[in-house]
Amino acid sequence: MKATALLAVEVSGGRSVVRDLRSQAPLTLVPRRTATASGGAAVVHLVSSAASPVGGDRVDLRVRVGPGARLRLVGTAATVALPGRGSSRSTVHIEVDEGGTVQYLPETTVISSRADHAAELTVELAAGARARCRESLVRGRCGEPSGHLVATTQVTRSGKPLLRQRIDLGDARTAASPGYLAGARVLASEVVAWDRDPPGPLSGQWWSLAPLAAGGALATALADDAVTAGHRLAEALSHHPDVEDLLVPTW
Repeated sequence: MKATALLAVEVSGGRSVVRDLRSQAPLTLVPRRTATASGGAAVVHLVSSAASPVGGDRVDLRVRVGPGARLRLVGTAATVALPGRGSSRSTVHIEVDEGGTVQYLPETTVISSRADHAAELTVELAAGARARCRESLVRGRCGEPSGHLVATTQVTRSGKPLLRQRIDLGDARTAASPGYLAGARVLASEVVAWDRDPPGPLSGQWWSLAPLAAGGALATALADDAVTAGHRLAEALSHHPDVEDLLVPTW
């Protein structure tokens, strides 16, 4: 299966509105029907309308946020990467113009046994743009070993790299290493490029919040289940100086 979905948000009449929306199964984009308050974010739900990714799939999501516009793109259910003929690949490319804001908050991705999946997230921020992007990865369904996943994240601002990260899951020995996942089944992370950055790194029980060298911050949490990982990630973000913006309800 090959699919491409497109989403563009602009400011019109003081409100952030969806200007272009094109869905293709399994990527279905559903905008919230209620009108966006003046200065508020346009809310779009990302719905999986078919089983995907399956081996051989190529799925592409492209998002553009115009100058001063705000978008909250929220997942509605977990994604399960399944085995098939060959590997599967999903790409998300987000561009945010000057003064724009994007919150990309998909639900958990589960890497089922024998799956071979590659996930790429690229975020390009203009000067004064803001972004927060979440990723939650689960190594295998209940009672089964994990398949293989390579997840890459690249975030730039004005062409300058803020974060380049590559996560390779699937090797049980590596995942058990104290220097990697320490045996945890779930890895949750969120990169935040907002108005302010934490003054220094912080950590707690299986979570951390670290400022990035060129601006922004990375929150990370480990757990044996997705719910606990989500709570620990929220605990990490609660120490971010812009916490009042980051922990508002996402729906």
